[in-house]
Parts: sequence; C-alpha cells; structure tokens
Amino acid sequence: MVAALLAGVTVLAAGLAEGLHARRSRRIALLAFGPSGLMRPWAHAAPLVRVAALALLVWGLATLVSIAPKEASSKEPGDKEWRHLVMVLDVSPSMKLRDAGQGRSQTRCARAADLLRSVLERIHDARLRVSIIAVYNGAKRVVTDTKDMAVVDNIINDLPVAQAFDIGKTLLTDGVREAAAVAQDWPRGSATVLIVTDGDTVPDSGMPEVPASVGQVLILGVGDLRSGSFIDGHQSFQDASTLRQLAARLRGIYHDGNETHVPTPVLSALARVIPLRERAGRGMRELAMAAIGVGAGLLATLPVLLAIAGVPAAVPVPTVNQQRMRKPA
Repeated sequence: MVAALLAGVTVLAAGLAEGLHARRSRRIALLAFGPSGLMRPWAHAAPLVRVAALALLVWGLATLVSIAPKEASSKEPGDKEWRHLVMVLDVSPSMKLRDAGQGRSQTRCARAADLLRSVLERIHDARLRVSIIAVYNGAKRVVTDTKDMAVVDNIINDLPVAQAFDIGKTLLTDGVREAAAVAQDWPRGSATVLIVTDGDTVPDSGMPEVPASVGQVLILGVGDLRSGSFIDGHQSFQDASTLRQLAARLRGIYHDGNETHVPTPVLSALARVIPLRERAGRGMRELAMAAIGVGAGLLATLPVLLAIAGVPAAVPVPTVNQQRMRKPA
C-alpha cells in the first residue's frame, strides 16, 4: 500500500515537472532541435516513458524496503518446533490399476504420487519432517522423520515397496494404527496424517485412537468412483463412502483426488499444523527487482536515444552565394 502511494505521488510530481519542461522547451525549439524546431514523432513519448520509469523505480525500491528480510540460521529447531507429516501410502495391487487422473490414463499409484508432490510443493518445509508408512496386508515404516525431500520423492515415485509384503487383503486400519504409533510421543498438535488410497480395503475393525500429537488428518482418494476395474475376483473402484466414514471417525477431511489436486482451502485448514509457503511474499520480491531494473534501464538509455535519434537529420542551409546562383538570370 505504501509503495503504491509513493509511486502515485511520483507520477504526479514527475508529470508536473515534465509539463513545465515541455513548455520551456517550446521557447527554445530552434536551439534545441535545429532549424526545423521539431523532434522525431517517437520522441514525443519520452516524457511519458520517464514518468513511468520513475514510478517503477520508486515502487520497486519501496516494495523491497517493506518486505521483511529472511535470516538464515544454522541453529537446529528444538523438539517442540518441528512439524511432522506422516504419509500413509496404499501400495496394494489395486493401486496399479489404470483408471485415475484426467482421462483415466494414469495408474492409481502414479496419481497418488502426483497428489503427494503437489502437497509437498505447497507447504513450508523449513521445520518439516516426513514419515512414510506403506500399507497393504499390514503396515511397514519406510522412513521416519526425515528432512531429506529427495528421499521422500524417491519413495513416492518408483520405490517398489509392495514387494516387502505377502499377498493378501488390504488392511488400511493397520496403516492408521502404525501412523498413530509413530506420532505417539510428538508434541501436541504437531503432526498431520496424510492417507492416500483407493479405499479398496477390508471392513475396518478396532479403529485406533488418534494421539493428541495429530492435529489434522487428510484422506485423499484415487481411482474411478463409478466404473471400476476387475482384480482379485471383485470390481475395484474408489470407495468414497468408506473413505468418508474413515475421515469422520478420525475427525479428518476427505478429498477425491482422482481428477483434481488438493484445493488451497483444504490445505489452509492444515496450515495451523504445517504452514503453507508464502507465495505472495516470494513473488513480490522478484517483481520489485524487475521493476527496479526496467525503470533504471529506461532512465539510463532514454537520454542516449534522444541524443542519437531524437531530432531529424540537419538540412544544410544554402549560403548567400548558392542562393544567388539559383536565381534565374
């Protein structure tokens, strides 16, 4: 707001100065522009360019001053300052079915990876630790409390975690139970549990109690909601009713991620546990620097351009002898 106000004041002041300068320049046009007293058509826009360049320069500088600096610190956050994200990832054979994404051209596990990457890209990761739990006919911890996002990206993309399980039925509640065990000793409200599954699981029994350390639960469903695919003697599709019931019992949120990513309002509900990235602040800094560069560049190059090509080429004035020679005898 202050930067825009200063830019507006600059436009008014520079506009008045350019008007006064233009009026005085007309009095000495022959001296300034040569015998014709005229300048090239493009040069008439020079006052407007100068005003705009000054406004950009002032706005950019004022914006940079108003943005709070970010200090880099080598100090490790304390135990109570860490934020935890526990991903419960369904790796059952039904996740290999190809009926997910727009156009139903993706496998469910590929769509799950896209959803998880989208979430990770939009959350602030300065104090974030990630745990991943694979679930099939049981639950296994793949990684616990890692800060290395490259490790997380490798796991959700192409790590063959399903090979660590025996063939059987999907027990999604085992994954929830393991997530609760992982988060048991963390500070109150410091963790978020993110479950990605198609909901093709056996009926739940003995739903575990979510510990106080879990501040929010988000369940993302993948797979076609209507026309499923045949696997293991039954028709498999995204069981939205089961996932909604699971979200209600865990006091969480369910989102159908088969075609759309997690909307920002849903992520904003998680921001009290894991803060979102400051996209607006980050973009304003780059925009202000660009405005400063453009404004300063115009102010620096405009005088040179006016001096080189601002007035028409001088037309030689005939001397007195040349004028007499041109007169008819």
